[in-house]
Amino acid sequence: MQRALCLAMGLAITTMTASAMAACPDYQTPENPPAAPQAPRQGFRHFGSRLLAGLYKPTHMMHDVMVASGQPITLVGKFDYDPVLHKDLEDERIHVYVYGTGMAGWEYAGNRLTDRDGKIYLDIGTRPVGDYRVRMVVEGDGTVAEGWLSVVEKGREAVLFDIDGTLTINDFEAYADYAGLKTATPYYYAPEVVRAYQQKGYQIIYLTARPYWVTRDAREWFPKMGLLSWHYHSNPYGGGPIPPNTEQFKTDYVRYLRDTVGLKIIRAYGNATTDISAYANGGIAKADTFIIGQHAGKNGTNALGGDYTWHFSQVVTPTPNAACKR
Repeated sequence: MQRALCLAMGLAITTMTASAMAACPDYQTPENPPAAPQAPRQGFRHFGSRLLAGLYKPTHMMHDVMVASGQPITLVGKFDYDPVLHKDLEDERIHVYVYGTGMAGWEYAGNRLTDRDGKIYLDIGTRPVGDYRVRMVVEGDGTVAEGWLSVVEKGREAVLFDIDGTLTINDFEAYADYAGLKTATPYYYAPEVVRAYQQKGYQIIYLTARPYWVTRDAREWFPKMGLLSWHYHSNPYGGGPIPPNTEQFKTDYVRYLRDTVGLKIIRAYGNATTDISAYANGGIAKADTFIIGQHAGKNGTNALGGDYTWHFSQVVTPTPNAACKR
């Protein structure tokens, strides 16, 4: 009886350990995919689309998706051309592929025709817990939008970052980057802070008020800083360079992550009063909120210095590993 009880306890501990390990983000698999799948190339359905693609460069993007285990998944892609005009690609077929945790190769997820806004919405049901790379291919010219999908167990620990003025030195760095004038400059030791949390097993989330149409440039900026470009969530509306609904947009997404996905956000970083309000309204404690810049320390938040050097050595480095790695 005693031996059976010990065996049962050992099995329970092993099961619990495996479950805990499964909750860690899989940063490796989606970043090292096999050769890209070859989508059908049958030309565009419309002459106007062929003319558009011939004249302008693609500026396609996909919204990263994060859902709780068992939650239905909808993938959303946006397809347009030219960084200034953003002319939508209408009524053209997009093929979608998925690769990630536990998969041997790319899987064909289906296809959709773009709507009048150049968007597709593809429901793919549910997926096992894990992290996935999504590749959307325009049938007409083979151009691509890529993004990431994360399916998480409730309780996964996460760290949330604003980007402009928080990781970069000011709020307008992104637009100089977008215009091709420069590469946005990060605060000293900001990339090291992000990487340290990642290595400790925390889910990294970038929550930005940037409009969706700078997503491609953001995806290119992160690797230059030695960072992964996901999970990146930008404002889905195109209401100018600084969308007017920033605080509500961020509040809603923080609530979604906490209440629907079930993330445990242990820390959040920002620089603006809208960050302070949005994080608080979303349920993140002021004690877990770190603010850099002119609003540092306001309303009971933690003030960061002129860069992340002290914070990295005195706060981030001593932070224990996420529960999934203990």
